[in-house]
Amino acid sequence: MIYNYVAPCHFGLEKTLTFEIKKIGGENVVTENGRVFFSGSAEVCAKANVFLRTAERVCVVLGRFRAVTFDELFEGIRRLPLSEFIGRTDSFPNNGHSLNSKLSSVPAIQKIVKKAMAMNLGKAYGMSVLPESGAECRIRFSLMKDEFTLMLDTSGQGLHKRGYRRDSNAAPIRETLAAGIVDIARVRAGDVVCDPFCGSGTLLIESAMKALNIAPGLNRRFAGEHLRFLPGRVWAAAREEARSLIKKDGDFRAVGFDIDKECAELTAANAKIAGVGEYVTVGRRDIRNFAYPDGKVKILTNPPYGERMLEISEAREIYGIMGEKFLPLNGNELYAITPDEEFESIFGAKADKNRKLYNGMMMCRLYSYFR
Repeated sequence: MIYNYVAPCHFGLEKTLTFEIKKIGGENVVTENGRVFFSGSAEVCAKANVFLRTAERVCVVLGRFRAVTFDELFEGIRRLPLSEFIGRTDSFPNNGHSLNSKLSSVPAIQKIVKKAMAMNLGKAYGMSVLPESGAECRIRFSLMKDEFTLMLDTSGQGLHKRGYRRDSNAAPIRETLAAGIVDIARVRAGDVVCDPFCGSGTLLIESAMKALNIAPGLNRRFAGEHLRFLPGRVWAAAREEARSLIKKDGDFRAVGFDIDKECAELTAANAKIAGVGEYVTVGRRDIRNFAYPDGKVKILTNPPYGERMLEISEAREIYGIMGEKFLPLNGNELYAITPDEEFESIFGAKADKNRKLYNGMMMCRLYSYFR
């Protein structure tokens, strides 16, 4: 059986996610802003949850249609083959969002979705009242420019929840965004990666997991494992394949520094939980005392910036110090993400490439120096 899926992602990482989806066997891939649609078997669904590094979650698309009135919304849902996915005793709570659409009240949309789904399933099962005492089928919806999409979540907790970052510093970068930066930097098994503002270690750990080919979802569970149309064997097979692909024979090294002793200790602890502790070295160090580790180095970093941890003037002072310490690159590479549009001029060099990425709702740029 072939199903239709959608995987949301950070704005700016759609191309990276598209490549990942094709690699695991996803077909009919269509990219939109902040999400990628694709099709595949139940096996593809399990692999998507276990292997995708930049997806926020994986959902089965139950239906898509245009809706500019509540009647159109109700009738559209009432016609969908929901009983193929949701059992007679399953619960089906819903939430979602509306953007640039005539139907803008999310609570009102939620009520219509619930009512229409109840009528649909009640008719399919010949029941006037649905007990909703069984497995939870978490429903998500999006209404964008009057295009309604009804989805069944197969991930549960967001896929950025790898399981290794139980604690974090004051301003962490999400694991899925970090994985996108790692992909853009083309981190490989023989690389040396450094983060002089390591925080809770996310960029270093995601680099290590990519270099060692450790699947991000290998050590966690998913909501889809409780859905009747996704057999248990596909999840077991995906995990077995993921374990067989791990490669720990490379020369990869990750080196992290932070001025905060607690952050340095947190990075080391999180790396150990992630299973990459032996590849990550961490120490307490001020950026003013930065020195390149041995070998050709890729610096991946999310430096402090105004409105987050420091005043803008303090953050920009750090950018200037970074320029003094990092330049000339002499064959090393730098990938720095920040919302500050003045970064290049303060750092002292124009990036070889800069691309727009969103860190949550904050528009940032990834400044890449690799020549």
